[in-house]
Amino acid sequence: MASVDQKLTMAKRCAREGVIAGAKAALVASVATAIPTIASVRMLPWARANLNHTAQALIISTVAGAAYFIVADKTVLASARENSFKKVSGQGSLKA
Repeated sequence: MASVDQKLTMAKRCAREGVIAGAKAALVASVATAIPTIASVRMLPWARANLNHTAQALIISTVAGAAYFIVADKTVLASARENSFKKVSGQGSLKA
């Protein structure tokens, strides 16, 4: 059985991986959203009339925030699942 220190270290590593993956996804999502948003404001009369700078920033930041939390959550869950399978497979060899 893993000690408390090992579990804490594993949890910190999983969280760090989630933060890094989430930040990368947020950066990509920001760029992928900013380009069409700004382009549409410059080219489409409706967007020019209705989307001020605040609305543009809100669109971009909402997508970036959603991408961050979705990817970070999936990364942390995948790490936890991987670690739990390692734990189960280690115990399974003792039962044979």
